[in-house]
Amino acid sequence: MKYKFLGKSGLRVSELCLGTMTFGTEWGYGADEAEAILQMQAFTEAGGNFIDTANRYTEGSSERIIGNFIQSQRNKYVIATKYTLWNNREDPNAHGNHRKNMVHSLEGSLQRLKTDYVDVLYLHIWDFTTPVEEIMRGMDDLVRSGKVLYVAISDTPAWIVSRANTLAEWRDYAPLLALQCELSLIQRSPERDLIPMADFYGMTVTAWAPLAGGALSGKYLHADAKGRVPEHSLRRSERANQIVKKVVEIAGETEMSATQVALCWLRQKYANVIPVIGARNTLQLKESMACQDKKLTEQHLQKLDEVSRIEPGFPHDFLQSDGVKDATFGGLIHRLQHDRFPKL
Repeated sequence: MKYKFLGKSGLRVSELCLGTMTFGTEWGYGADEAEAILQMQAFTEAGGNFIDTANRYTEGSSERIIGNFIQSQRNKYVIATKYTLWNNREDPNAHGNHRKNMVHSLEGSLQRLKTDYVDVLYLHIWDFTTPVEEIMRGMDDLVRSGKVLYVAISDTPAWIVSRANTLAEWRDYAPLLALQCELSLIQRSPERDLIPMADFYGMTVTAWAPLAGGALSGKYLHADAKGRVPEHSLRRSERANQIVKKVVEIAGETEMSATQVALCWLRQKYANVIPVIGARNTLQLKESMACQDKKLTEQHLQKLDEVSRIEPGFPHDFLQSDGVKDATFGGLIHRLQHDRFPKL
């Protein structure tokens, strides 16, 4: 496995990130500890070092399982966890983005992970109630304390992330180095604002649900063994089915599985994206990891781009229209040599 720098830092992380939301069986599904350890071993043997978790994943079991596994070789791994989600439903301060929950949640994660620091701490979900100034100062204090090495953010509007990193620049706080968001052939809306914003700030994008919850494997195209047709949703709509059918078609033209086609498109489409891959078992994980040795042709990439294309929406489609460009640049845009226009 090759490695990438996380954002503008010098931290080396593997080109694939191991997602551990289903490490533990408390939610009625997922991998037990023995299977989770097999997955971490396989990931390690392939050269992976970047592991993603959160305080609420499987009621804390995800962090506990990871902590047991990494104890003897802690410094080998880049452990990313998250705070925001509730730790105690009865306590009004035991959830949210504010400093008190940030500190309390991190202490719980450190105990479960059996470590005295985490490599990356994400704000998990924007709560629209906590001032961004409080968050960035709180995160910077944790970095200066040594309990956190780098900070990042997940599932947050682009304008808020931009405000946060501008504050970090002005006040010499630790910047947000990574942005986590849903991104796949079926979910391309981050192309409108989140990905251009991340490019501007030099942030790495860690993509959750890169297989759209398994939809891009093709398993939802037909009724299951009991004759049940999957319910309608973004991932199982008619548009999604057309995308999946194209993925399956291209898989049939190559020596790849549908899973590998979807992951290859993601990795080749965006230079700054690291897929967060999760699996029910080690066999599935190895299938996903094999994408690192495969590559789609330009023709295949173009077909996937076309079938999954989204409308840019306002103001993007307005700003890129020929008439607006002509009025803005006086008809001389073709004589400007640059790569500054967004590729939507």
